[in-house]
Amino acid sequence: MSRIGRHLNRPVQVWRPTTADDTGGGHSEVWAHVSTPRGRRSQPTARERQAAHQAQTRLDFTWYFSPRTDVRRGDELREAGGAVHTVFATFEPSVDGTYLRADCTTPQPNTDT
Repeated sequence: MSRIGRHLNRPVQVWRPTTADDTGGGHSEVWAHVSTPRGRRSQPTARERQAAHQAQTRLDFTWYFSPRTDVRRGDELREAGGAVHTVFATFEPSVDGTYLRADCTTPQPNTDT
């Protein structure tokens, strides 16, 4: 187990865009469930949350996974509560085999009704 294994306390579904044949001879993009690894989501600061809410814009999150978890740029991380995070970058630290970091963005819902 990796060094961060005990901190990976949150299951999240990984979905990846794939192409599928449509009935008209073309292709369409569909989302396919890849896996449900355990990860750790770090929380944005109160200031980041407030600014994103006020601007009704996106909020950035960082997810951490075991080093060989199959998470790629362009994937969606879907939480059980309904939050969907789009992965825009993945990184490994300078020490190989420590963890995989996935930087994600999440649009903030319009809560003003």
